[in-house]
Amino acid sequence: MHEVTLIPGDGTGPEICATVKKVIAATGVQITWEQVEAGVDVMKTAGTPLPDNVLASCRRTKVALKGPITTPIGTGFRSVNVALRKELDLYACVRPCRTYRGVKTRYEKIDLLIVRENVEDLYAGVEWPAGSEEAKKIIAMAPKGKINPEAAISIKPISRFNTERLVRKAFDLAVKQKRRKVTAVTKANIMKCTDGLFYEVAREVAKTYPGIEYEERLIDNMCMQLVQKPELYDVICLPNLYGDILSDLCAGLIGGLGIAPGANIGDHGALFEAVHGSAPKYAGMNKVNPTAVLLSAELMLDHLGETDAARRLDQAVADVIREGKTVTYDLGGNAGTREMGDAIIEKLSKIPAAR
Repeated sequence: MHEVTLIPGDGTGPEICATVKKVIAATGVQITWEQVEAGVDVMKTAGTPLPDNVLASCRRTKVALKGPITTPIGTGFRSVNVALRKELDLYACVRPCRTYRGVKTRYEKIDLLIVRENVEDLYAGVEWPAGSEEAKKIIAMAPKGKINPEAAISIKPISRFNTERLVRKAFDLAVKQKRRKVTAVTKANIMKCTDGLFYEVAREVAKTYPGIEYEERLIDNMCMQLVQKPELYDVICLPNLYGDILSDLCAGLIGGLGIAPGANIGDHGALFEAVHGSAPKYAGMNKVNPTAVLLSAELMLDHLGETDAARRLDQAVADVIREGKTVTYDLGGNAGTREMGDAIIEKLSKIPAAR
């Protein structure tokens, strides 16, 4: 029996999570769910999109599954997703990207693993508006003429501590999953101090894993490389902002965010979530694809040691997508969220457990 925090999210999150709970139950794994609410829907009653009881539950159970949560663009509250990672020190964002037969894409046989730093870099959100006293002080410290005096300012912290544990996680995953290579990605030719430190630490860590090949790429070149020849890459390790951007690029290689799972891993806990947004315009319509949250749940099962259940779930999802008979509109079908979940449950019932 496992105890897991469930954060259904908002928009389409609650209906996706309801389907995912049914599918997980069908794997035979026994889970007691502690459901807590976060996101835009709890703002009116709690006064915050991330109430204290959510963090308390995640810290107690040490494992959480989260549905998508709305993040305002430019204004409004800070991203709940970012706050959870920061507050729980979930320093490694792990996003597998692999192709599934039946999903329309220009590429075949993609199998990449993005390992993104999760708690610092520009995503730390340390910034000041144009004209503020803090921004003026920083501008005054810069060489004359380097920064426009009316600029807003954002700080990019890269530390040895966070970089080392992130890169080590990437190499550990490469070893565990029998992968061949880790590629570190930065823009160190321009940001020599911050991104240069990331490379410096990555090279030191790489020396302690002689069985895994190590290489480096600049972020702009890496984007081109992934579009032209993604088969050359395996594990990609990079700072927070570049990782956020490259994760979506890699999701595009395999057919979109609808089949892109995610895991946020720390030394004392883990949170599993889909990469995509909450699609509030589809809320309550039984329309959206549950695959990304289901595959995130698969990562959760593996994390809990339920490796056979994770294998069976992955096979069931792959079988339903390959057949294309009971899939949602974005996968070329006309099934609803619940109907696709039921089809996966039916497939699960026919996949024998390992002996």
